[in-house]
Amino acid sequence: MSEIAEIKARQILDSRGNPTISVKVSLESGVSGISCVPSGASTGEYEAYEKRDNDNSSYFGKSVHSAVENVNDIIAKSLSGIDSYNQRLVDDIMINLDGTPNKSNLGANAILGVSLAVAIASAQELEIPLYKYIGGVNAHILPVPMMNVINGGKHANNLLDFQEFMIVPAGAKYFDEALRMGAEVYQKLKKVLDERKMPTSVGDEGGFAPELQNNAEAILLILEAIEKAHYTPGKDIFIALDPAASEFYSNGKYTLKEAGRETVLDSSEMVDMYAGFVEKFPIISIEDGLAQDDFNGFSMLMKELGDKIQVVGDDLTVTNISRITKAIDAHAINSVLIKLNQIGTLSETMDAIQLTQKNNMTALISHRSGETEDTTIADLAVAVNSGLIKTGAPARTERVCKYNRLLQIEEELGPNSKFLGIKAFKGIGSKIS
Repeated sequence: MSEIAEIKARQILDSRGNPTISVKVSLESGVSGISCVPSGASTGEYEAYEKRDNDNSSYFGKSVHSAVENVNDIIAKSLSGIDSYNQRLVDDIMINLDGTPNKSNLGANAILGVSLAVAIASAQELEIPLYKYIGGVNAHILPVPMMNVINGGKHANNLLDFQEFMIVPAGAKYFDEALRMGAEVYQKLKKVLDERKMPTSVGDEGGFAPELQNNAEAILLILEAIEKAHYTPGKDIFIALDPAASEFYSNGKYTLKEAGRETVLDSSEMVDMYAGFVEKFPIISIEDGLAQDDFNGFSMLMKELGDKIQVVGDDLTVTNISRITKAIDAHAINSVLIKLNQIGTLSETMDAIQLTQKNNMTALISHRSGETEDTTIADLAVAVNSGLIKTGAPARTERVCKYNRLLQIEEELGPNSKFLGIKAFKGIGSKIS
């Protein structure tokens, strides 16, 4: 009764008002599962291919009717009658059907939509939560939320070079407490901005997008909000950065435009800049501090700060086994950002997580800037006991629904749940008082 009976895709809108794909998989038992695929703004060159129509008469070329058709006309026929519990077989059939290294034939968005909907339907048929279906009886760790509260770069129309400034309530004892702490700081940050007559409009991921002169100013505002919310920076709540450095990298150099003045730095100088930030501020994590092909720069960053902070690869690694392996060999990172749509199937995502954790690195489960009400990543974070999740500010429904799902999971697990707090950062956490 777990055989796949019908697969139906349709076009929907993501949180930015752009088209994306939703897939419904129905089983012979009558049970069904629905998934919605996210989309990124700052995308790595090595990510799996997101198929769009490129027809300017529809959503300025961003419609996904071709991906929808590939699901309904090609994938659905190939998976008809397949056992939905055999996730790897389902994913392998689609990978082979596509036949390209980056899923550019059928589209990674089409393939991922089916892959996740199959898993969701299977969990529904077994009447167990998705996190338990994916992770089994050992799924019990609630993640520390890393909340993007000030947006820059491609996520906002302001002068900030860095894309994300995050708060990390790692001093909490439970997930619900961490969520409360983060939400309180977010609300206090809004008041801080109001007091300075700064706009409180938000970027793609719910963070505020004020007109600031430089990256340090953004950090100082956050620290003020933390203190005004009656928390201690570096003890209760930490700072995390995602510069998304590939966006301001060209010809071997990084060009920062703080306060309207261009500053050109090489990899070594970028590392020195980050070291200065870590020395001055309670920063616990830097994601994509160097460009997606700057493995040497990442290695320098790891050598300088790897025992003090989490050095995260995103565009560098794109949830891809070969890229993660290259980063491991280069001693370039101690953490991997995990995004389902960077690779395109649940099975490949699980392989990337397993490789990451096997090499004693953290697997940071992440959303995208273009999101939906789909809460799969919340279940995934618990399923693999990642201990960390990045899903935006505690604002906007497409972000908050993930946090609310985690509250529900925490309640379901009850005393069996565990929240690692600062220990989720492995060796780094033990070095922070």
